[in-house]
Amino acid sequence: MDNYFTIFGLSQSFDIDTKKLAEYYRNLQRTVHPDKFVNAPERERRLAMQKAVQINEAFQTLKNPLKRGLYMLQLHGMDINDSSVMDAEFLMLQMELHEQLNSIKQQSNPVDSLNSFLNQVQHEQHQLNILLSEQFSKKSYQLAYENIQKLQFFTKLYEEALKLEENLL
Repeated sequence: MDNYFTIFGLSQSFDIDTKKLAEYYRNLQRTVHPDKFVNAPERERRLAMQKAVQINEAFQTLKNPLKRGLYMLQLHGMDINDSSVMDAEFLMLQMELHEQLNSIKQQSNPVDSLNSFLNQVQHEQHQLNILLSEQFSKKSYQLAYENIQKLQFFTKLYEEALKLEENLL
């Protein structure tokens, strides 16, 4: 299987121009789209379908900073399923943020409180992305792994907050 970065002719980097990635994706999909192989022999149709699936999977992985970071760690031999113990400070922060999210419904203005919370979480995600960019460029994979775990937490927390938003509206 091809490395996802090489599929799109990109250097292996956490920093990706997502507009350029999307452009490469559309061009590649046009060349291997299964509709182009309707009259081709079975083997060619199957190969085109497999290639289209691989391109789609690579695109979905590389366009998302969390998935891209996890993929890069895998490429460098890191066990991304190893749930290392996080530092106590971050565990406390997780508990505080969950309590804060759970208390939003009881706020006098829950929509404003939720918007503030969402902004706070987005800010944390942005800061982690900056940190991850530096760590991957310096090949500090263990530090990147620790921050990817934090990014996973903030991503899930953001999704939980969006679900709460649906219930409030």
